[in-house]
Amino acid sequence: MQTPIDPDPPLEEGIAADPRYQALVRDRQRFSWTLTAITVLVYSSFISLIAFDKPLMARPIGGGTVSLAVVLGAAMLVGTVAICAVYVRRANGEYDTRLGELLASARR
Repeated sequence: MQTPIDPDPPLEEGIAADPRYQALVRDRQRFSWTLTAITVLVYSSFISLIAFDKPLMARPIGGGTVSLAVVLGAAMLVGTVAICAVYVRRANGEYDTRLGELLASARR
């Protein structure tokens, strides 16, 4: 079993105090909370429709046997995957790039 690597406290403190790191954390948190709010709004709206407008949700779509609830439920699942993909794309692009630049300058 390997021994964990001891962190470098002066390096960590320097990074934590850097305004670029603080801006990165703030931007990431704002974006995460925005996506979370969208997800909560969509899910709570769906549950509210099920609870308070059952006839609407039970209505068949296109004269078939599939109800509006099934279509909206599937759309929510696809939307959740899309929101996750948006976050991953931004994290792997913008956030990782900014963090990499910050780490590179901190190690000099």
